[in-house]
Amino acid sequence: MTNVAVVGAQWGDEGKGKVVDWLSSRADVVVRFQGGHNAGHTLVIGDRTFKLSLLPSGVVRPGKLSVIGNGVVVDPWALMREIEQVRGQGVEITPETLVIAENAALILPVHGAIDRAREVARGASAIGTTGRGIGPAYEDKVARRAVRVCDLADPPLLRTKLDDLLAHHNLFLTGLGAEPMDRDAILAELDGVADRVLAHAGVVWERLDQLRRAGKRILFEGAQGAMLDVDHGTYPFVTSSSTMAANAAAGSGMGPGTVGFVLGITKAYTTRVGSGPFPTELHDEIGQRLGERGREFGTVTGRRRRCGWFDAVMVRQAVKTGGINGIALTKLDVLDGFDSLKLCVGYRHRDATLHHLPSAQAAQAAVEPIYEEMEGWGASTFGARSWADLPATAIKYIRRIEELIEAPVALLSTSPDRDDTILVRDPFVD
Repeated sequence: MTNVAVVGAQWGDEGKGKVVDWLSSRADVVVRFQGGHNAGHTLVIGDRTFKLSLLPSGVVRPGKLSVIGNGVVVDPWALMREIEQVRGQGVEITPETLVIAENAALILPVHGAIDRAREVARGASAIGTTGRGIGPAYEDKVARRAVRVCDLADPPLLRTKLDDLLAHHNLFLTGLGAEPMDRDAILAELDGVADRVLAHAGVVWERLDQLRRAGKRILFEGAQGAMLDVDHGTYPFVTSSSTMAANAAAGSGMGPGTVGFVLGITKAYTTRVGSGPFPTELHDEIGQRLGERGREFGTVTGRRRRCGWFDAVMVRQAVKTGGINGIALTKLDVLDGFDSLKLCVGYRHRDATLHHLPSAQAAQAAVEPIYEEMEGWGASTFGARSWADLPATAIKYIRRIEELIEAPVALLSTSPDRDDTILVRDPFVD
């Protein structure tokens, strides 16, 4: 048996929440290893819908340990609100079922203020962040001035660190004409939440090592997607952390050899939220149809997602840079009823044909997709639970995707319901 890392292979919103929830029935532990509360997951379980942003998707399953790793930046107030919301839906969350790494960095009110002020200052060049302070919190972590979970238990140190942090950030805020942040006000807010956060704090790396040695199955849950990775994505229109499976090790305190099978999640078409290049984006009625049928609105922000045809060049690049062993293909049913479908198999840039997305910002914005057209299918794939339930042309579409991205389909999702899943290869079996 092996551990499994689940990562997005596009620009996020690929349906990781459902896949992680489905896989968590086979796991003992579910670990979030990067990102913050800007990453939304929607889980549909029976007649209940859970919208999670910071909590691992496994938290809704009884008997599973959920872990927020050191690679995550934690907004303590958002975390407590989410815990209370999920508790209100009948899910028990205790220090025995949820553990937060004591060395995880915190997102503070000043980070959100900085994030929003920067976006306003950028104007038309705004990156399209959620404004929740994730980027500034990661910056403070790298700059060695972050406030961490463990600091909540040391009030004198907490005051000193806040003084240093605000001495840096208030210069920027006042320079933009914004109000500076008050240390005592932040301390008062932290005082109201500190004990509840510290109740869940623990030595995550040690706990995970013990569980691994005991033979427990660990599921690593990534946020966002490969093309939002700070190194390999469409920079600068990316998130502020590494979204790749390699970060599952560093973001949880486990060794690289413990990650195991890497499952990349990808939609049967492509979507993106916010600004940045999108070679296969459709601005016509087909793009609108994909958005309406796929209910493409952000879980966290509610923003309409941009929609386009499946980009095999981009996903193949994610497979290579992310070490993806197999993919989970989601939302196949959204393509039901299309007479024909298109797959992007290359890009045109000036006089060249490219089979990768270039790193240069101007080139990323200028590439044009080269399409291969395929026959669609009239029959419904919604709720299919076996290959026999799929139209022959749908299977042909899937097989062509496998060829183009050079990775097999391990799972196929045909509706938001966790049981509407076709298992081709169990990722937990190495």
